[in-house]
Amino acid sequence: MNRIAKLLGVMALAVPLGAMTGLVSAAEQAAAKADPAKGETLYTQGVPDRNVPACFSCHGTAGNSTAAVNPKLAGQQGDYVHKQLADFKAKSRDNPIMSLYAQALSDQDMKDIGAYLAKQQLKPATAKNKATIEEGQKIYRGGIAAKGVPACAGCHGPTGAGIPAQYPRIGGQYSEYTEAQLVAFRQGTRKNNSVMSTITARMSDAEIKAVADYVAGVR
Repeated sequence: MNRIAKLLGVMALAVPLGAMTGLVSAAEQAAAKADPAKGETLYTQGVPDRNVPACFSCHGTAGNSTAAVNPKLAGQQGDYVHKQLADFKAKSRDNPIMSLYAQALSDQDMKDIGAYLAKQQLKPATAKNKATIEEGQKIYRGGIAAKGVPACAGCHGPTGAGIPAQYPRIGGQYSEYTEAQLVAFRQGTRKNNSVMSTITARMSDAEIKAVADYVAGVR
């Protein structure tokens, strides 16, 4: 009986171990699905047969936009890029131009573009307003306790690099773009992040402008 019990115990252990091996393999396969090489082709050439222009025409070479109206995407979290493109496609994030192009992209296309951009080197913007740099720093590092505004660094990190698959990279982004997005969250014209909508509803124009400018200089 003891020998049979031991044999059954070994068999029972073997099943979850095999299943665990399968899970690891599946995770590795999922990570490998995003192809940065294909993403580069999509980014630099677009998809002519689907009327999708090259991304670099607005977002710059390797994701380093030269116009503040278009965000810098170099070094951005691949998962975040994928989510934003999916939100544009679903129109849960409002931008007529991006929604139009995202409609023509497959989910795989979005993952590939994200994987490519995540590997690019960011050429960061800089803070411009010396008068508000101290206030912006206080908000970024410590929040606004009196208003229940948490520190930006708590989610986006001390260097603004973000946390993969959770919070985007914001350090080195154009201040004008960051400010515009914070205002959009506050006004409800950007609705794809309820946490940011709640936080920005408690911030004044001056506070938003100060922290947006500081973020441009965060490294």
